[in-house]
Amino acid sequence: MYAYIEGKLTEQNPACVTVDCGGVGYEIHISLHTYTQIKDKQTVRLWVYQAVREDALLLFGFADKTEKELFLQLISVSGVGANTARMIISTLGPEIAVRSILDGDVKKVQSVKGIGLKTAQRIIVDLRDRIAKMEVVSASSSLLPQLRPERDEAVSALVTLGFAKNAAEKTVDGLLAKLPDLSTEDLIKQALRML
Repeated sequence: MYAYIEGKLTEQNPACVTVDCGGVGYEIHISLHTYTQIKDKQTVRLWVYQAVREDALLLFGFADKTEKELFLQLISVSGVGANTARMIISTLGPEIAVRSILDGDVKKVQSVKGIGLKTAQRIIVDLRDRIAKMEVVSASSSLLPQLRPERDEAVSALVTLGFAKNAAEKTVDGLLAKLPDLSTEDLIKQALRML
C-alpha cells in the first residue's frame, strides 16, 4: 500500500521512529542499519513495508530500497517473520547478511538471536540463488570491496593474531567502506589500531 513515507523525524530510537507527514505521525519500526543512516537527519524518506497481523498493523521502514528488498526476501522464507528479518539486518547489516547467504555461512546467520540451525540453513538454501540476482549485490557499492580477497586475508590474519572473528570482520568492513582501495597490509595495520 505504501511505497515510502517522507517527513519530519519527531521521535527516534534504535528500534522505532515517528515520522510526521502532513500532521500525521507514523510509527515505523526500523533496523539498526537504518537508524545509523538517519540518526542525524531532521527530515527522512523511509521505504516502508506494511505488515498486517491479526492483532496489529505495523510499518517497517528502510533507509534505502536495497535494504527493503533484502527484508522482503528474508520474510519470504518459511519461519522468518518481519521481526526476525529486522533482527538479521540489525545484527549483521545488509552487506554481511548478503555475503553470509551467498557464502553459505550457516554459523554467521545462526549467530543472530532467535535463529536456529534449521532456520539458518533454510534461509541460505531458499535465498542463495535469488540474492545473487538481487539489486543488493549489484547496487550496493559498499558490498563490492568486501568481496575482494584483501578483506578475507586481513580478517584471517587478525583472527590468527588472536582477535575474535566478528570483531575483525566488523573492523575490516568498516575500513573498506571508508577506504576501499586499502591493501591487505594497510588493512591489517589500521585494524590493529582500532581493535
